[in-house]
Amino acid sequence: MAKHKLVAFYLSLALGGTLCHGSVSAAPEPASPAVSQNAHPAPKPETAAQLQPKQEQVSINEATAEQLSAAMNGVGLKKAQAIVNYREQYGPFSAIQQLSEVPGIGNTLIERNASRLKL
Repeated sequence: MAKHKLVAFYLSLALGGTLCHGSVSAAPEPASPAVSQNAHPAPKPETAAQLQPKQEQVSINEATAEQLSAAMNGVGLKKAQAIVNYREQYGPFSAIQQLSEVPGIGNTLIERNASRLKL
């Protein structure tokens, strides 16, 4: 009997608490047509971009290795330091895509972080 209550409890949680832990029902009753016509439409689901907090872009020509590694997805301190070293050796970047010239930085990594970067 305890196992049955536990299963009902987990099922209730999975369904958003619509079930009472003491009894099990198949599903909540649908609303009557009169109520559903007057009800407000469900809000549209938010996109992943809307759910993520707005992030500031980091300058690949001015940021420190620590700032680059914190801002870029998939870039640790070692790759970020390689970006800074390249910049110090060859001068400022003229395009974001130029990061592909840095050893260890590929096009996929650049594309993944393009919205986080600026010159």
